[in-house]
Amino acid sequence: MTTRENRTHEKTLKAIAKRSFCTLATSSPAQRPHVAGVLYQAVGTTLYVSTERGSRKARNIAANPHVAVCIPIRRLPVGTPSSVQFQGRAEILPVDHPELVRLAGAGRLKAVTSHGELELPDGCFLRITPMRRLTTYGVGMSLVRLLRDPLNAAGTVELAA
Repeated sequence: MTTRENRTHEKTLKAIAKRSFCTLATSSPAQRPHVAGVLYQAVGTTLYVSTERGSRKARNIAANPHVAVCIPIRRLPVGTPSSVQFQGRAEILPVDHPELVRLAGAGRLKAVTSHGELELPDGCFLRITPMRRLTTYGVGMSLVRLLRDPLNAAGTVELAA
């Protein structure tokens, strides 16, 4: 990995960890797409999302675990935002799942457990694991370069196997 690729890799992972909002795309059994804005907590490259079992996103994931995620990354109050996108696999976890209990107990899920999410009667969590490649737009490049050359702002980050 070159120095520039390594910097982009680090900036991408840092941007994911620093944010807590993304759009989550799922597909129904009838192949109807659904996109929802959700709050997430990143633990490494895995995202955790609180929802209810009866929600459209949970029902869609129960039928088809393949999802897509887009994380907007605003660096200035105006102008083109950057972003990280990826395809991944989602799993539905009950609120008492041992991994969730451990992470919540260690304070690593505050963004998605600090509003009573663990007490929702129909609550569950989505564990979203990205595939090997993240696609970026404007990440790892200066704002000046992004504004001057937006057609060449796309990039990719390969995750370790």
